[in-house]
Amino acid sequence: MSADDEVESVATLLADDTVRCLLLATREGPLSAAEIADRCGVSETTVYRRIEDLAARDLVVEHTELDDGGHHSTYEATLDRVTVDVTDDGFEVAVERRDSMADAFTRLIEDL
Repeated sequence: MSADDEVESVATLLADDTVRCLLLATREGPLSAAEIADRCGVSETTVYRRIEDLAARDLVVEHTELDDGGHHSTYEATLDRVTVDVTDDGFEVAVERRDSMADAFTRLIEDL
């Protein structure tokens, strides 16, 4: 994806109220689609559509949680920061993502 495409893609996503609510709600930890829907005041179907768009750009990660009723998915934002710089050649966008605890642990072990 070119920088211009990434700028447009991220800007389009972040222009959506539901996307912003979803990212903020899941920033502190994983939530189910039902919990996100409740917090954002939208349907679960809408949440799943937005999650699909965000996951395609690695801005949300899915976790499988086990509980008494079986298993269910929870979702957590990986987006940390988006920076757009204006240059003589156009725009430069940097999307910074947070590592999950598992990824951070794996990187720690690999670095030993």
